[in-house]
Amino acid sequence: MSDVSVVGGGLAGCEAAWQLAERGHAVTLYEMRPVKKTPAHQTDSLAELVCTNSFKSEDTSNAHGLLKSEMRSLGSVLLAAARDARVAGGTALVVDRDVFARRITELLSAHPNITIVRAEVTSIPAGPAVIASGPLTSDALTASIHSLLGDDGLAFYDSIAPIVAHDSINLEVAYFASRWDRGDADAGDYLNCPMNADEYAAFIAALRAADTYEGHDWENIPYFEGCLPIEVMAERGVDTLRFGPMKPVGLRDPRTGKRPHAVVQLRREDKTGQMWNMVGFQTRLRTGEQKRVFTMIPGLENAEFLRTGSIHRNTYLNFPARLNGYGAHASRP
Repeated sequence: MSDVSVVGGGLAGCEAAWQLAERGHAVTLYEMRPVKKTPAHQTDSLAELVCTNSFKSEDTSNAHGLLKSEMRSLGSVLLAAARDARVAGGTALVVDRDVFARRITELLSAHPNITIVRAEVTSIPAGPAVIASGPLTSDALTASIHSLLGDDGLAFYDSIAPIVAHDSINLEVAYFASRWDRGDADAGDYLNCPMNADEYAAFIAALRAADTYEGHDWENIPYFEGCLPIEVMAERGVDTLRFGPMKPVGLRDPRTGKRPHAVVQLRREDKTGQMWNMVGFQTRLRTGEQKRVFTMIPGLENAEFLRTGSIHRNTYLNFPARLNGYGAHASRP
């Protein structure tokens, strides 16, 4: 079996390295952290989740669930680690991100066919290689990729949602429920902060007026439609959020027996339930503005923010135009 270089210790790189190693290949997995850090990562662990801690639905009637079912049958190391790190999340596969990353790091470090090298790769390796450096690829490797593929990649921002402390959430207002009561427990796996029409209108007005980080001139690039900052969604219309991440459908308030005008959902971040992620609330608001505006949400009036939202630049390649169906360049079959 041949030696293979895998560049990047994120989700794709770790899975690729594991699958190759399980098939007898000698794999060198390169991860530049902690030698060179990124704007979004917080630890040195492999497969660190910098945005959401949800892998989405496990229901095999949709694409997300079907993909995970197929991955399990193929011996996915990611899903094995996710099983060990799982936290309650209804039908979604949600993990404690720290436990998950540590487990992946342990599994790959112990594999006899995988050698982990902590160093920045500045150019595409000459031999057989998987480039899985992800959207936070270093400048030097980005230049090497551009020289091979041409500089026609799509660059855009990705945003990170805030995390609040559980003991700072007002449980006299916020209530446990999963949409359509699909949680593992009768009470549901999500915390829900209900809003009436007046509260929602005031929140949208404050969100639209809040001060945001605009970035540098070179950062004026398109947003990814699947992960828009919440203030960008609010600018698109008064009801955009109410039909998006704040939709109240299937989340009847047990105290009133009625469906709220809008709902802010919080998802468990860790196994002990001490940290809760504001679902869909990725943002580029300045730190002080996040605290001012988000504490207008009923139930979060005294919220302690363990992590505020932030943005980082992502760069994605034009795969269909530059690579074949196997993800290889014509010059590198």
